[in-house]
Amino acid sequence: MTVRVQIADDHQLLSAGLAMLIGEIEGYEVVASACNGIEAMEQARRLKPDLVIMDIQMPGLSGLDCLELIRAELPDTRVLMLSMHANSEHVARALSLGAHGYLLKDAAPAELELAVRTVANGNVWLSAAVSSATQGRPGQLPPEGAEALLTPRQREVLKRLAEGASVKEIAFELDLSAKTVETYRAQIMERLKLHDVPSLVRYAIRTGVIGL
Repeated sequence: MTVRVQIADDHQLLSAGLAMLIGEIEGYEVVASACNGIEAMEQARRLKPDLVIMDIQMPGLSGLDCLELIRAELPDTRVLMLSMHANSEHVARALSLGAHGYLLKDAAPAELELAVRTVANGNVWLSAAVSSATQGRPGQLPPEGAEALLTPRQREVLKRLAEGASVKEIAFELDLSAKTVETYRAQIMERLKLHDVPSLVRYAIRTGVIGL
């Protein structure tokens, strides 16, 4: 099934670039693009997209205003916030309003794809600088070589989690139950001393489990 994506950003060149990159991701389709908050809400209400990529600062209604409305009116729509800054106040506000991810505008195309897939699959994505700015907890990564603590099956699950696969998708691919995959995920986090999926992704990239 195709994931329907709406883009909301007042910088038209950036918006066009995002649309082009997302259009190259298999299974994803950009269905609308808005240049201000009012237009973004009109489109979202009409089209009910699966995923909205929303600039945090826009004229008319801000991205945070739109986020609050979307979460109230369209609970099935996932929202990935987009910003130039890892401002801890903005991030905290976005997460408190129900954002499913926070991506910085200087992210590489490969990170954009990972973020989009992660959020669309029901998980949370935070850019590394964002995670560090907001806490000092999940931003911490285990030392190199800690993956030796994992069994081969746990490493398989880690790889797929880092690639943005959902628990159901991993269960299907590995011929496991969803409950077993969830158990593996909990074990991986415990052994690596990580507490969220974005930290697992950054660790997997850093250690070469997946590549950018």
